[in-house]
Amino acid sequence: MNPRMNRTDVKPSVTPGVRLGQVSFVWRPWIVCVSLLLAAATFLVFCLSIGVGDFPIRLPQVIATLLGRGEQVDEFVIMDLRMPRALAGVVVGIALGVSGALTQSIARNPLASPDVLGITNGASAVAVFLVTVSGGTAAAIVSSVGLSAAALMGGLGTGLLVYFLAWRRGIDGLRLILIGISVSAVMEALTTWLLVTADIRDVAQAQAWLVGSLDDRSWDEVQVAVWGTLVLLVVVAGAAFQFKPMHLGDDVAAGLGVRYSAVRAVLLLCAVLLAGVAVSAAGPVPFVALVAPQVAMRLARCPTPPMVASALVGALLLTGSDLVARTALPVSLPVGVVTAAIGGPFLVYLLVRANRR
Repeated sequence: MNPRMNRTDVKPSVTPGVRLGQVSFVWRPWIVCVSLLLAAATFLVFCLSIGVGDFPIRLPQVIATLLGRGEQVDEFVIMDLRMPRALAGVVVGIALGVSGALTQSIARNPLASPDVLGITNGASAVAVFLVTVSGGTAAAIVSSVGLSAAALMGGLGTGLLVYFLAWRRGIDGLRLILIGISVSAVMEALTTWLLVTADIRDVAQAQAWLVGSLDDRSWDEVQVAVWGTLVLLVVVAGAAFQFKPMHLGDDVAAGLGVRYSAVRAVLLLCAVLLAGVAVSAAGPVPFVALVAPQVAMRLARCPTPPMVASALVGALLLTGSDLVARTALPVSLPVGVVTAAIGGPFLVYLLVRANRR
């Protein structure tokens, strides 16, 4: 290199930007390619999951049926019998992936997730209470509101409790995680006490729901999960432009005119509601919200969890785990067993990695 070369001769690499009217954003080709590949893989696993069953359907026939060109028998099997379960897996995976990405970004800690913050355990405690408690009042509540809605309200209440307990002139990530772990332990102890003291028939029903499963999903449950997830994703997308500067610190965000406390509260509320929607639709499926953002961050080569890639990794992970749970072993297992087998070692890896740092 010529020592007399002026510094102005060296052109720094600048990430290209795109402007559409009043909206501008940075164009990152690698993240776009990764997202497209994840979407293609999710669609492939989604189609394979639909084709597996007592009446097997080949992949070309599944795709033709989805495009409206299949036979009547295939259309009945796919659209009426298998589509609710497969679609629930995709929607729940997206909700958990985005929820985990939001909580990890807000807490600035890779260990933060709805599982760690106690949101899923809070939803489980309320649902188990309604299943196991005796009396006409509880039965009326279950029949009118439904177990799914009760789990959603339980997750929301637990998330708000953790947020208010962690608030000290702002939210600190470490304090949020520590309080979340404490609240999660309390909710888990309450759930265990309810299971120990309840009737054995009610315990069997509650235990089947606690594992996390996509079995016997109905179109009504799927529609509630789809619409709830879509509304919350629109809110997250609207607040995403103000959320980006917060990665640089609260002082920088305040200097750029971002009301970081309000934005953080709205996004954390969206994360809690997304986790509640997921739990209400499929039960407390473990570790998806923890694993998906970290895998997406490594695939996309980003310093923080990307929302779109996290959603797609969550959908791929949950749909693929459900496919493995139904086909890899002689006995069909709930999807929560497979996700726990994947997420447990990954959690150990994150702990070891954090300890080395």
